[in-house]
Amino acid sequence: MSENCSDRDPALPIRRQVVELGNSLIREIAHEGMSNPDIIPLWFGEPDLPTPDFIIAASDSALRSGKTFYTPNLGIPELRETLSSYMSGLYEHDISLERIVVTAAAMNGMMMTAEALIDPGDNMVAATPVWPNFLRCVEIMDGQISMVPLIANPSGWQLDLDHLFDACDARTRAIYINSPNNPTGWVMDRKQQQQVLDFCRQRGLWVVSDEVYARIIYDQSLAPSFLEIAEPDDLVIVINSFSKSWAMTGWRLGWITCPRGLTPVIEKLNEYNVASPSAPAQYAGVTAVRDGENFVHTMVERYRIARDTIHQRLGSMARVSMPKPHAAFYAFFTVDGMDDSLNFAKWTMRKTKVGLAPGLAFGAGGENYLRICYAKSPEVLGAALDRLAPVLDA
Repeated sequence: MSENCSDRDPALPIRRQVVELGNSLIREIAHEGMSNPDIIPLWFGEPDLPTPDFIIAASDSALRSGKTFYTPNLGIPELRETLSSYMSGLYEHDISLERIVVTAAAMNGMMMTAEALIDPGDNMVAATPVWPNFLRCVEIMDGQISMVPLIANPSGWQLDLDHLFDACDARTRAIYINSPNNPTGWVMDRKQQQQVLDFCRQRGLWVVSDEVYARIIYDQSLAPSFLEIAEPDDLVIVINSFSKSWAMTGWRLGWITCPRGLTPVIEKLNEYNVASPSAPAQYAGVTAVRDGENFVHTMVERYRIARDTIHQRLGSMARVSMPKPHAAFYAFFTVDGMDDSLNFAKWTMRKTKVGLAPGLAFGAGGENYLRICYAKSPEVLGAALDRLAPVLDA
């Protein structure tokens, strides 16, 4: 298990922002449970599907043909061209390759975005609950976070834009939106996206849009994207990943779409962060995008069935309250009588052998919730729900 900040030698000359950085509460649960093979691990946002064979074969071919060297900081041209064509077709809006930088996963893209935008003391406004890692990137850069909680109701989650805009002040540099949202499954609609974009244009603010789950949506063919409404020179950064849509979490491959003027900045930061993503992973990415549509559709249908199972079984348990998720592959739910999600998740794991993520990890609005990742086989989900029932349906 990783050290807590309090365990570190205070005499070491380490930046305060890093020393005071909190550990991941999701990892805290996982570290406790990973050594127990009897635990069903539903704490991470990771499908149990292995990467498809046709993607693995593309990587193998690249390795065997000598694609084992450094690549350009922007990413290999073949992948950038493929992503340009893919997004232009998906969103019916021209996305030129000059706006695309390949990254070593979305997480690398998030860190470089924070490095590019945030000066010490700057503020970023974020709609929460949300996967916490980008918030931590801002804190590493000595920035501050203003969290605006989503509002839960039986039909789903909603964002009050008045509250979001009121949270912006003279120090604010960016608004961060994650839609489709991890952990709630909330999807920002086109009207709200346009209102956010208009507000940021008026104030000269960046929109940082985390669209990693753009393809995993159940009630629409495609999640609305800021790329459909933004002009090429708008202050809009869209972060995406191969991890979820193509079951490639361990490959660590993603991309940023940004204004042309920001591309050389991210290119430079890529040099000083990772130099470039893995060459064979990038060639695998080309094949994933070009040949992976059938896999994406099949995967989403699998998750739709899992979502419906979770909503029916977990949502009907006596102690559980859970808005129906519209996208991604998580259920975010409250438990009657729970007032400490971290300790409750630990207690539940010890008692039921099911590992859940504590809502406290996801910021304001998540404190009294738990997250379950349902991107699993029916057999695994069924076993997990059977184990949880004595605790949650009592």
